[in-house]
Amino acid sequence: MTFSVAVAGASGNVGGELLRLIAEHPQLELKTVTASSMVGQKVSSLHPDVTKFADFEFQENNAENLAGHDIVFLALPHAKSAEVAAWLSDNALVLDCGADFRLESAADWAKFYGGEHAGTWTYGMPELPIGDGKKQRDLLKNTKRVAVPGCNVTAITLGLAPALAEHLVEPDDLVSILTVGTSGAGRGATEKLAEEEPTGSAYAYQVGGIHRHTPEIEQNLRKSFGADVQIAFTPVLASLERGILAVNTAKLNAGTTLEQIRAAYEQHFGAEHFIKLSPAGEFPKTSQTIGENYALIGLAIDEHANRLVAVCAIDNLVKGTGGAAIQSMNIALGLPEETGLSGISLSKNGGKK
Repeated sequence: MTFSVAVAGASGNVGGELLRLIAEHPQLELKTVTASSMVGQKVSSLHPDVTKFADFEFQENNAENLAGHDIVFLALPHAKSAEVAAWLSDNALVLDCGADFRLESAADWAKFYGGEHAGTWTYGMPELPIGDGKKQRDLLKNTKRVAVPGCNVTAITLGLAPALAEHLVEPDDLVSILTVGTSGAGRGATEKLAEEEPTGSAYAYQVGGIHRHTPEIEQNLRKSFGADVQIAFTPVLASLERGILAVNTAKLNAGTTLEQIRAAYEQHFGAEHFIKLSPAGEFPKTSQTIGENYALIGLAIDEHANRLVAVCAIDNLVKGTGGAAIQSMNIALGLPEETGLSGISLSKNGGKK
C-alpha cells in the first residue's frame, strides 16, 4: 500500500531532511510541498541533494494545498503548527515536528513559549519507558496525531531514562551539557555562525534554565521515574552542521554499581533497533550518527563525584527530528518500525548532504 504525503514548511532544515527520508521510504508518495517565502521555487534550489524531488515546486501553505493527503508532516515554526493542524482532516495522519503539541501542561507552555496551549498529541518517542514495563510505542499504534520530540530532548531523555526507571540515580540532581550542531538552531543560525566564525567556534546559549526544551525533558523523565524530576540543561552551539553530543550526569543512589547501570540500560534498550550501547569504556561520537536514525549511548561512573555519566550521540535532523517522525509514522500505520530507515546514512563528508 502506498500513502500520499504532504510536507508543510518543506523549505527549512527539517523539511529538507523529511524529503530525504521520504525519498527512501518504499510506501510513501510525495504529492505536495509547501512553504511561505519560497512559493514557486523548486526543491532543487534549497535541497539540491534530494534529487528525486528536484522539480517539485513549493506551493502556498494553505488548507486547499494540504487537503486530501493520507499523511501530513508539519515542519513549521512554533505556534504555527496548531493553526495549520486545524485545517486538516481527522482521517489524515499528522506529525508535528514543532513544539505545539508536545507539552501536557498548559502552565509549562505559557511559561516557556507564551500564548495559548494548543493541546497534547501522542508523543513520538517509541523507546521512552513510561512505567509498568510499557513504552511510549504502545500509545503510538493507530494514532492520527503525533508530536515529534525535540532533538535536545531526545539526547537527554534516552541518556537518562533507564537509570531513572530503575531508581538508580537521584531525580533532583540531573545535569546535561549538550554540544549542538547549527542545523538544530535553524538555517539562519547555520549561515550566521559560518559567516561570523569561519574558523570554528562554540558558545553556550539559552543559559540559566530558560531553554524551551526543559519542561519536555522533565515531562519525559517524570514518566520513566514515576515522580517529579529536576534537570539543569545547557546547550552549546558548535561549528558543526549536524549532530548532538549530550553529556548527561546524575548523582548515584548509595551502592549503585556500573554493572547495575549497564543492566538497566540493557533491560530497557537492549532490544531496541535504533539505540546502541557502546562497549564498556567506549563513548560515542557525533560522526558515527550522521544521516542515521540511531542514538548511541556510552556509560561510566565518576567515582570521585559519585555520578553516572551517560553520553548520548544523535543526528539532530534524523533521530532528533525527521527519523523520529518516520519511525513514529511507521508504528501508527502498522508498518515495520524500521521501514525506510535502513541504509539512509549520508556520505561522511563533514555532514554535508
